[in-house]
Amino acid sequence: MKTRSEGRKVPKKLSRPSPNLGVLEKAVANLGFSYKVITDVTYPRFSWKKSGLILVKKTKPKNRIISEVAQEISRLMV
Repeated sequence: MKTRSEGRKVPKKLSRPSPNLGVLEKAVANLGFSYKVITDVTYPRFSWKKSGLILVKKTKPKNRIISEVAQEISRLMV
């Protein structure tokens, strides 16, 4: 798990190791956000691994959206 200085955006108590795109999509959908899934993209540092991304329409501050999604992922992965 990353540290805050390495780019982790949520507190350790809410973070989960490597949630997959399906879990992220389910969490965003459960929260009622408008979103779009893009599956054929890679993170530049890991160009061999197609991880995908989810674009969420910004209706709240970004940190608030990230926090709510992290809480929902924690609830789903129990």
